[in-house]
Amino acid sequence: MRFGLVGTGHWARVTHAPGLHASEHDLVGVWGRDATKAAALAGEAGVPAFGSYDDLLASVDAVAYAVPPDVQAPLALQAAAAGKHLLLDKPVALDPAVARDLRDAAHTHNARSVVFFTARFTPETRSWLGELAAADGCQGAWVQWVVANQRPESPYRDSPWRQREGALWDIGPHLLATLIPALGPVTRVVAVPGEGDTVHLTLTHEGGAVSTATLALWAPPAAYTWQTRVWGGSGVSEAPGKQTPAHLALATAANELGQAVADGREHPLGLDFGARVVELLAEAGGQLR
Repeated sequence: MRFGLVGTGHWARVTHAPGLHASEHDLVGVWGRDATKAAALAGEAGVPAFGSYDDLLASVDAVAYAVPPDVQAPLALQAAAAGKHLLLDKPVALDPAVARDLRDAAHTHNARSVVFFTARFTPETRSWLGELAAADGCQGAWVQWVVANQRPESPYRDSPWRQREGALWDIGPHLLATLIPALGPVTRVVAVPGEGDTVHLTLTHEGGAVSTATLALWAPPAAYTWQTRVWGGSGVSEAPGKQTPAHLALATAANELGQAVADGREHPLGLDFGARVVELLAEAGGQLR
């Protein structure tokens, strides 16, 4: 398929552009809201910069997005209405109604979709989730994801939408994408605010498993930790650390989108799942006010 890339920031530069080049598909151009940045990224990627979003849509079969969720959603809705396939960043939107509209538009116009929950497209995470499924009887999980994005070396320290929305909306989608396949669909969410953007979540899953999570995006650097443990009759199993580079995970996501298009089916990590994630995050967010 011919892919267009929307976005010009760090994630577009280090993950999407090289990932699409590493995939089975063709990156044919870049568009961004800042024409100068779009031209610079396009030059690095060796592809043209499109002068308008409409021009990009007219030239591609699929669009990959590396922009904030409130920017992504209306652009993706336009693409879906044009029958373009969607490689979306998470969360797909910040409003559940908008996420459902996007999902419905994609279904109506036969636009297939994949949401890029990074770890779900890595062999190490897939192997771990497979081991949990084979073990059966998982009863709960403990998650501590405490990040310090204000560190000088963090590429996200100046991200306005992350500063505004915090951990719940930035790493919360990854949490749900990890725990749902491990423990089952979430039926109840309880959210308690902590200091700053810290949020403490208790999730009840179908079948009775309960998971707890502490998420923070702007925590003290000395407190940085990233740990996921699932427990049950077989003992405690810790999720593997990052091994696969993000751009190769993106290549896998692009390839699987292409296969879903060829097969004429929805991907399990498409907009049906992506919209449900937004609903759960919004439910949690409503309890933090």
